Amino acid sequence: MKILMVNKFLYQNGGSETYIFKLGEELQRKGHEVQYFGMEHENRIVGNHAQCYTSNMDFHTGRLKKLLYPFRIVYSVEAKRKMGVVLRDMEPDVVHLNNINFQLTPSVIYAVRAYEKKTGRRVKIVYTAHDYQWVCPNHMMRVPATGQICFACRDGRFGNCSKNRCIHNSRIKSLLGTIEAKFYERRRTYGLVDTIICPSEFMKKQLDTNPLLAEKTVMMRNFIDEDAKEVNRGDSGGDYVLYFGRYAQEKGTQTLLEACRALPQIPFVFAGKGPLEEQVEQASNVENRGFVTGDALKKLIAEARFSVYPSEWYENGPFSVMESLVYGTPVLVSDLGGAPELVQAGRTGEIFRGGDAEELTEHIKDLWEHPEVCRKYSENCREINFDTVGEYCDKIVRKVYT
Repeated sequence: MKILMVNKFLYQNGGSETYIFKLGEELQRKGHEVQYFGMEHENRIVGNHAQCYTSNMDFHTGRLKKLLYPFRIVYSVEAKRKMGVVLRDMEPDVVHLNNINFQLTPSVIYAVRAYEKKTGRRVKIVYTAHDYQWVCPNHMMRVPATGQICFACRDGRFGNCSKNRCIHNSRIKSLLGTIEAKFYERRRTYGLVDTIICPSEFMKKQLDTNPLLAEKTVMMRNFIDEDAKEVNRGDSGGDYVLYFGRYAQEKGTQTLLEACRALPQIPFVFAGKGPLEEQVEQASNVENRGFVTGDALKKLIAEARFSVYPSEWYENGPFSVMESLVYGTPVLVSDLGGAPELVQAGRTGEIFRGGDAEELTEHIKDLWEHPEVCRKYSENCREINFDTVGEYCDKIVRKVYT
C-alpha cells in the first residue's frame, strides 16, 4: 500500500510529528511505501520522491509577506498545486492528513479530489485530529488573553474567535481564523474526508458536535514504543517529582510552580523548554534539566516517584502521560480533555481540578508523604495495555486505510 503523510512540519516540532514519524517508520518496516508532504525547512528529515514542498511559513517571526498573508492561510494555491505534483508522481492509495491548517490549508483536500477526478483512481483521505482546529479556529478551545477554556465556537459560532482575539491575541489574525473556519464550513470541505481518527473520547465528542463530521470519527488511542514496557523502573521510584514537557501557561507550568513554592521540602525535576523557562530557573526546589530525549528521558521518567501533568487546556491523547504510565511511573493529571481518560484514579495515579494550585499542592504533598501508595500505583501500571506502534499500525491498515 502507498501512503502519503501530510503535515505542515516535516521536522520534530511536537506530538503530531512524533506520531507521523513513528507511524510512517513502522508502516515502512511492514512493507508499505510512505512519503511525506509539507513545508520545506532546513531541519526537514522526511520527504517525497518528487522533492516538492511548500515554501516555509513562520507566523511567529514576522517573515511573511504581509500582502499574501491573509490569502495564504485561508487557501494555499501553492499547496494545492505542489500536492498535485506529489500525487501524480507517487499515485498513493491513502492520503493521511495531520496538522494542515494555516500553513498548508485544506486546499490539499481539494488537490486529492481533483487528482481522483483526472485519473479515475480512488484515494482514501484519512485525518488524525491532533487538536480541535476543525471545531475551534485557534485549535485549543482556550482564550489566550484570559486563559479560560471554552466551547464558544462549537455549532459554527466562529465569530467568537474574532471577539475574543483567540489567535495569538491578535485581532487581525483572529479575524482571519474566523474567515478560514467559515469558508470551509460553507463549502463543507471537511466532509470530503473519509475517516477522522480521534485519539481520545473527549476529542471525538467535540468533533461529533459537527454533523458533517459525526459519522466519520473513530476513536483510536495513540501508541507506545515497542520496547516501552521493557523500561526498568526499579522497586520504588526516585527521590523527585517530575514534570516533562513544554514550559507554558496552557501546560499548567505556572500553576505547578505555585505548588513547588508551597512545598519547599519536595525536590522537583523539570525537563523541557518554553516561554516560562526563566520562572522555572528561579524556583529554588526545581532542577531544570532542559530539553531531554531518548534513553535519558526514559530513565528520568522511570526513576521519578511520580510525574505531574497539570495541563490547563483540553489535551488530546498526550504521549507524555502514556509514556509515564507504561514506564511504571504514576501520574497526577489535570481533569481536562483526553488526558484523564488515560489515568485510573486511585489505581495508576490521581486526577485534580485543572488550574487549581491549592488542590494540586495537596495531591503532590499527599503522594510524596505516602511512597507506599506510589509503589502500589506503579504495580497497577503493569496492567495497562496501550497499543504498541506495531499493533496500532496493523489496526490502522486493517480498519482505516482499507
